Amino acid sequence: MIEKSRQQSTKTPQGSVMKDVAATQTSEQRLLSPEQQAQLCDWMHRIAKQRDRKAFACLFKWFAPKVLHLGRQRFGDASQAQELLQESMANVWRKAHLFNAEKGAVTTWIYTLVRNQSFDMLRKMQTNREDNLSEDIWQQHSNERDDSAEFSDHLLDRQLVEYVEKLPEEQKNVVKGIYFQEMSQEELANQLGIPLGTVKSRLRLALGKLKAHMGEHHD
Repeated sequence: MIEKSRQQSTKTPQGSVMKDVAATQTSEQRLLSPEQQAQLCDWMHRIAKQRDRKAFACLFKWFAPKVLHLGRQRFGDASQAQELLQESMANVWRKAHLFNAEKGAVTTWIYTLVRNQSFDMLRKMQTNREDNLSEDIWQQHSNERDDSAEFSDHLLDRQLVEYVEKLPEEQKNVVKGIYFQEMSQEELANQLGIPLGTVKSRLRLALGKLKAHMGEHHD
């Protein structure tokens, strides 16, 4: 039940991104006059066909306040909002040739890029949290080994193994596969016959529990 709720919670940020971006996109689309929509299309075509930097500067200036606002709403951090803006607009520059005015408005196209970039940043942040948590656990384990023992470089600390053995079976299997057998998450997902996202979720829960156990016994 706990794992299920965690899995659901990991979806919440992406759902919020979609709602925020869609709301901004819909609101702006209603407010744009035909002349403004034509101007946005003209800038896009000049960027796509002529690599016009002045047109790109105009487009950047138009969207910057709105994308920064979305970024601050989503990440609560000015630097990450700025990263969202820079990466999203860099994608606009690189992919301008893919824009087709017959298939949708400029705002729809650009906010789709913003949404996708938000997802990428959220995934990266989640991965970094997992990596940092993992490093904390195994670094502490490494520091507490008996380096005088000849086999200390080859065996996991007994206490850490005991913590792992206390994990729920599904989480224990993931930890052993990743850290004891040194399998990639993709390899383990294939071996266990479960989605990669499930492996990530179980690993995240397991690392959190191991971190808590080690903190309780080494304060």
